[in-house]
This record gives sequence, structure tokens and C-alpha cells, in this order.
Amino acid sequence: MSTIAELAVPAEEFALRRTLEATDALTVEIERVVAHDPDSVMPCVWFGGDESTLATVDDALADDPTVDEAELLTGSGGERLYRMHWVDDVTVMLHMLTEERATVLDATVEDTQWRFRVLFPERDALSRTYGFATDRGLTIEVRKIHRLEEAHGTRHGLTDAQYEALATALDRGYYEIPRAMDMETLSDELGVSHQALSERLRRGHRTLVAEVVDSADRAGNGPR
Repeated sequence: MSTIAELAVPAEEFALRRTLEATDALTVEIERVVAHDPDSVMPCVWFGGDESTLATVDDALADDPTVDEAELLTGSGGERLYRMHWVDDVTVMLHMLTEERATVLDATVEDTQWRFRVLFPERDALSRTYGFATDRGLTIEVRKIHRLEEAHGTRHGLTDAQYEALATALDRGYYEIPRAMDMETLSDELGVSHQALSERLRRGHRTLVAEVVDSADRAGNGPR
């Protein structure tokens, strides 16, 4: 039975650890890909933040021991997209996650952790991957497991944290005009920082929009 697992790996054991230490207000998200080849799982990464934060990214990446080379592809509106060439250690870790014919559906950084959504062909493949990775010293937290049919058509690819943030925002009137609750009050209610909530909402919005566009394309209702 195909299984979707939500996994967390400390950034200090994986990728961009020096960059994240140098720029604590930075948001990180891979360009939406569906890949099972370690060389193509994380080829492009979005970095987000204010102007002063983004100004430090180039130097931080140049000094990051997990990055072999980073090429700026585009940047506007508080975001920059880089093509990443990772050192071998990062590629090996990605291989750990994908060698059981697993597919990385999504990867983001939140609270100094990389968060992955990975599709495994069967539950035992997840168990083998977990054992293989932990035996080699990688810390992996299994945060959530879904059967594929449970995940499909229910939360539209949202993580639990994203779903909770969006559902609470909707219930409390954050999306009303004018807003019945502001971001600061909403973040206090959810017990997260303003920055963390902003990231969850933005990533949730992107996931939902991508889901709608993908569904329209599959149904033949996309742009002509």
C-alpha cells in the first residue's frame, strides 16, 4: 500500500546549515518537483525574506560547506530562485530518502528543520529507509504517515501545520475584508512566531494554487 510520510531532518545534519545560521529570518523552499533521482530532487531552491536578509544570501551560500555552487536564476518580490549544486554529503542523504523507489513530493525548511513529504511504494519501504538512514547517523523524525488514498482529495497536499494555520485563519476572519484578526493575534493563538505563520500561510497558498492548476490541467480545463 503506497504511503506518504512527513519527515523532519535537522538542517545542521543536512543542507544549508551555515546559510540558515547566518540568516535566521530566511525562508527556504524547493521549487515544486516530483523526483526520485537524488540528483534531481532539489535542483532549485527559493529563498525568501526582506531586502536586507536576501542581501546576505550570496555570501552565506558561498561560505556554506553543504553547497558546491549556487547560481541565481531569478529574483523579485522578496524571493530569489537559485540552481543548487550540492556537495556529495547532501546527495548521499537524498539517496537515503529515495533509494526505495520513493518520491520526494515537497521539501521546505521550518524551525531549523528540513520538512519532507515523501511517497513510498509501500509501508515497509518507509521502515527500511528510516532504518538505513538512522543506522548511518542521520536523525529523522517521522511526523505523520498517511495511506495514499487518505491523503488524496482530503487536505490537497497540505501539511498538518499548514492545514491548521489556514483553517484557523479562515475561521477567525483573517481572510475577511476588513480582516477580523491580524497576523500577530493569529500567530499568538496558534503559538508560533509571526515569521513561522507567514511561511505556513504562503506555502499553503502555493500548494493549494498548484493543486487547483494541476487539477484543471488534468481535466482539460487549463489555459489554451
